[in-house]
Amino acid sequence: MEAVNRNLVKWFFFMLATLLISLDVPAQNNERDKKWWKEAVVYQIYPRSFKDSDGDGVGDLKGIISKLDYIKSLGIDAVWLNPIYSSPNDDNGYDISDYRNIMKEFGTMEDFDSMLKGMHQRNIKLVMDLVVNHSSDEHEWFKHSRSSRTSPYRNYYHWWNAERGKPAPRYSLFDVNHDAWKYDSMTRAYYLHYFSRKQPDLNWENPQVRKEVYDIMKFWADKGIDGFRLDAFQFAAKDTTFPAFPAGYEKNFVKYYAMGPHLHDYLKEMNQQVFSKYDVMSVAEGAGNTFEDAHNLVDAERKELNMAYAFEGVDVAKPEGYSLLHFKEVFSRWDSAFAEKGWLSIFLANHDQARLVSRFGNDSPAFRDLSSKMLTTFIMTMRGTPYYYNGDELGMTNAGFEKIEDYRDMPTLNEYQHQKDIGGDIHQFLERIKFECRDNGRTPFQWDNTTNAGFTSGTPWIKVNANYKTINAEAQEKDSNSVLNYFKKVVRLRKQNPTLIYGKYTLLDKDNPKVYAYTREGEGKKMLIALNFTGANAIAKVGLNTEKAKILLSNYQEAPVQKGEKAMIKLRPFEAVIYQLP
Repeated sequence: MEAVNRNLVKWFFFMLATLLISLDVPAQNNERDKKWWKEAVVYQIYPRSFKDSDGDGVGDLKGIISKLDYIKSLGIDAVWLNPIYSSPNDDNGYDISDYRNIMKEFGTMEDFDSMLKGMHQRNIKLVMDLVVNHSSDEHEWFKHSRSSRTSPYRNYYHWWNAERGKPAPRYSLFDVNHDAWKYDSMTRAYYLHYFSRKQPDLNWENPQVRKEVYDIMKFWADKGIDGFRLDAFQFAAKDTTFPAFPAGYEKNFVKYYAMGPHLHDYLKEMNQQVFSKYDVMSVAEGAGNTFEDAHNLVDAERKELNMAYAFEGVDVAKPEGYSLLHFKEVFSRWDSAFAEKGWLSIFLANHDQARLVSRFGNDSPAFRDLSSKMLTTFIMTMRGTPYYYNGDELGMTNAGFEKIEDYRDMPTLNEYQHQKDIGGDIHQFLERIKFECRDNGRTPFQWDNTTNAGFTSGTPWIKVNANYKTINAEAQEKDSNSVLNYFKKVVRLRKQNPTLIYGKYTLLDKDNPKVYAYTREGEGKKMLIALNFTGANAIAKVGLNTEKAKILLSNYQEAPVQKGEKAMIKLRPFEAVIYQLP
């Protein structure tokens, strides 16, 4: 009799498991384990433009400290801080001369310690930008490396002795001539720089370089920071024989530069030496050329990185416009590839892009607020960790600079000179950078309607956007219907609904060129998100009855129009609606 009962129990659990599978209940496998960095909303701060405390026109750490309560009020969980290390500022801090010191314009190490303490007191984590594909040419390593062919630091960088002839061409993203090999007469050799000539690439084949980097990372981790973003790291590994690439390789240089030999070995070693010893998150800029590349970076079993930060989605926007069908296809394809294993970052803007609303929405006065809110809704309702760039929560727009003298971005100024040298169309160039130059995203944060938008009492390092008197944090904090207050609402909604973090994503109305609609399902709930990406009325054919659905959030003050009986939703221009389905 006991044997019969045991068999009945086994049969019961077998049938229960079969039922759960048939209901498509998502499994909580090791990759789906809940982690703080999956649930976090990451707020990116560009320190040079955030808040100036001493009137020199440059944002600094004390300025950030003075605004910690504002940052906390956003509801975010972590701050990603662009580089604050000592730097001659050829590339605004991405050319580092001392990895264990603070740039003088930004303050002191004591200021950093105070800032970190203030963040942690407010339950805000800090993710540091680590730039180790290259250093500054003013770093002591490079000074020694270029001094002699026999220097112990010679092999810290990539050198090619001139008597061997000039090496096979390599494309430089930032050099005025786009030539990544710079001749140095001191030792009659060329050094490699994928970016500016003042940013020589480090030689990751050298184990001593790797040890130096891991020691730097431990220095900051021991201070208590909570994560690292590895800048341009997909380019760090090189084939040091430097073979010739086919003609036209520079048009798709990532194919040839990314995921070089031994990159995964370096990341596994980095994980073993650093990540495994601290409670820190890790993300590398770029995700290679294929889904396999991306998965190999972030599959937990491989013990490399936590999440992928891929650029295909953010690269959709073009000066001539973009196709929403393409946009939907890109984000749906990436979600599908990471549905079971690995983890993604979700973003549409950062310090290397122009403003969110100007690129993907409509920054005219009529539609700026609505389209900004709609885009925020998208970022906060997709599966993955959302990264949100400072100022976008206000709907800050592109600067509208008319003259090259208004720009400060080194690669833009170099490209302007290059266009002049080759007789290019300067007017066309200026129109293009008005839309896409990253200085558009680097103008000072607009705090209030006082002089220089409350950013500085001095002369700002780059011009403040002229619309600061109408677009600023102080005014929006007082307006319950502002872009800022909508941002806070949607962040709060995401935190209250794990479905929006871990739930299954399903695209609806795939071929609709105006509407992006999808469901998120899991954690015991099913939610429907409908987004109109245009300035005209649109219909979303969602195939779901919404008559009894609960509206959780809308970016219009007036209630959305529901057409549940026909499984359609009527959407007003740039309307965003989040439903909880029964």
